[in-house]
Amino acid sequence: MPMYQPSSRGREGFEVSGGGQVLDLETAVKDGILGGGGGVVHSCATGEKFDLKKMIEELDSIEIPSVFICPISLEPMQDPVTLCTGQTYERSNILKWFSLGHFTCPTTMQELWDDSITPNSTLYQLIYSWFTQKYLAMKKRSEDVQGRALELLETLKKVKGQARVQALKELRQVVSAHDSAKKTVVDNGGVALLSSLLGPFTTHAVGSEAIGILVNLDFSSDAKTNLRQPAKVSLMVDILNEGSIDTKINCTKLIETLIDGEDFESEIVSSLSLLVGVLRLVKDKRHPNGVLAGLRLLKMICSHESVRNSVVSIGAVPQLVELLPTLNPECLELALYVLEALCTLPEGGLALKNCPSAIPAIVKLLMKVSESCTHFALSILWAVCKLAPEECAALAVDAGLAAKLLLVIQSGCNPVLKQRSAELLKLCSLNYTATLFISKCKLTRTIQ
Repeated sequence: MPMYQPSSRGREGFEVSGGGQVLDLETAVKDGILGGGGGVVHSCATGEKFDLKKMIEELDSIEIPSVFICPISLEPMQDPVTLCTGQTYERSNILKWFSLGHFTCPTTMQELWDDSITPNSTLYQLIYSWFTQKYLAMKKRSEDVQGRALELLETLKKVKGQARVQALKELRQVVSAHDSAKKTVVDNGGVALLSSLLGPFTTHAVGSEAIGILVNLDFSSDAKTNLRQPAKVSLMVDILNEGSIDTKINCTKLIETLIDGEDFESEIVSSLSLLVGVLRLVKDKRHPNGVLAGLRLLKMICSHESVRNSVVSIGAVPQLVELLPTLNPECLELALYVLEALCTLPEGGLALKNCPSAIPAIVKLLMKVSESCTHFALSILWAVCKLAPEECAALAVDAGLAAKLLLVIQSGCNPVLKQRSAELLKLCSLNYTATLFISKCKLTRTIQ
């Protein structure tokens, strides 16, 4: 909403910048100055009385003429009243101003020679008419969109080939742009219809468009179960590996939605083709949205222990480590979660140990991004240093781990993190004399 700009308007008019002419408010709307367009729309024209408060709430995102804004709250007025100074305010706001002991005009700070307030009925009618017009236009657009969505659903039941692709494209555009269309599609069996289009003989053109619609909709548990059928998931995986970047992101988000919860079998995400496709998306630094979507799905996949071995087997550990320096905080937290989960396996810990840049990269992240990242980094370092204390602990200390651990212990971090840091510090010190270890701590701290 616009900031209130004080003007020299009186009770029934306002000043037009440029000409200095004071116009009647209703004339201003009729002339289009306040964006009325086709003039004032009265509620009697529609035979329906609308609630002003509701209209204001539903039209919150549109630009509102400043003449409708209360100078105190900077919100549209619902019950405008005018003071003796000619300034108009929302009734509840000006009464609150008076209750605080103020007997001045908030805008001009003039002392009031008359403390009465006068309902500004002309401005109220103008506000009501303006919002009614905008509200009716919004409702008509919404009804038009819903009607078009229903038409497209009916079309999809009848057409095939390129005509089906075109209908899906238009429905995807409508659903992406309008929340009311999403609800219409869901309420009229659209999810089941779109799901029926996905199968072993579905072309990628049809599948990509159907998935692009489905990813915008809310599913029931039955709809999720239907979409988890092997043939449908297999098509999603194929499209994930071969589609455009937008299609890959849509497939990733849809699969994430389908496996969110405990009522699915992990076989759905154990496909090596799926894991390879997701990892390929994560590695494509040109598309940050794809990296985020891929890491979110990878995190959900790795929450299932039975799949972690497969993730390690496709080389996820070194590839994620290589990405760490390039990730934003949100993606970094997801990547560290995945690495921590993979380190619970001996194969995952070994893969991390055999990655030369892993320990230095993870040490750098301690106390750098967030407490969650520090937690994940400590768990990863603990796992790998436990696996090969002599080799990995020495490498970690040389990378500055001892000084970082002391920093965690002395900070206001979670007590669990402090305890883990103390244990890791003790593990790292076992291969050094006390004097040498202290010197290492001091040296690395000085360097940092």
